[in-house]
Amino acid sequence: MPVQREDIRLAPDETFRLLRWTRSVDRVSVIRGGVARAIQGQGDHWHYHRATELTLIQRGSGTRFVADHIELFDSGDLVLIGANVPHYWHQHGNSTGMSLQWDFPMEHGVWSFGEAVEPLRTLATKAQRGLHLRGETARTAAELMGELQHLNGLPRLVAFLKLMSLLASAPTREMRALAARPFALDGTAEQQDAIQRAVSYILAHYREPIRLDALLPLTGMSRATFARQFHRHAGKSFSTFLNQVRLQAVCRALRETGEPISAIAFGNGFNQLSFFNRLFRREFGISPGEYRSRALAG
Repeated sequence: MPVQREDIRLAPDETFRLLRWTRSVDRVSVIRGGVARAIQGQGDHWHYHRATELTLIQRGSGTRFVADHIELFDSGDLVLIGANVPHYWHQHGNSTGMSLQWDFPMEHGVWSFGEAVEPLRTLATKAQRGLHLRGETARTAAELMGELQHLNGLPRLVAFLKLMSLLASAPTREMRALAARPFALDGTAEQQDAIQRAVSYILAHYREPIRLDALLPLTGMSRATFARQFHRHAGKSFSTFLNQVRLQAVCRALRETGEPISAIAFGNGFNQLSFFNRLFRREFGISPGEYRSRALAG
């Protein structure tokens, strides 16, 4: 499953495109004026593109990867992702949702509108870390995205600009940066393909013991080159990435099952309970038992 740089091409008479899926993020349609046109989706694997993207999960759950950030997602999840920031939704079953994509290079006409320059540049900068949106901002944005499905022409553009204004003016309490730093995928296509093979292997086998030596033949890299390139593309070391994938799987099991905590830890790749407990508390600030109690109470 090679990493892909998605080439998003907008029609000459459109400023953005709206995507919708009703089952899987790899089966999407472009929606305009109520008319749907099927295209091949990219959201089911690690990918990136020059366009900025606003993605709403209307129904479904799973694990969301944005740059160096790994987190569970559920229905209602709304995330803004900046240009060339790698991302991936690992679905837990089927999902339904929408994505809005736009690309404003320096020669784009939007920069000729003085009122738009500062807010849009600030928003684009913030989006380089990925933004999780919530509260009234998320609710209103979801409503506007729904309205955009049925609009065309100037009313469609007006609704889009209204959405941009909403995002640009969102209060700090309703947006949370995801990645630890601004992020944009770089490196050669060969390097990106190699690291994606490693990421795919980790996601398929994280419940099993995984040694670095098993990944090197997949990538064709030396140990030193792999360590450097993995950190460059994933934003963290291989061992940290692996442990965070395992922890997110543990969190889902804590929320959705009544299995003993020790069984969940061992079943998701951890072979030392003391190490697991220490790592869980360091990552989330509470014990696994407290996490389960809060999840059940909330």
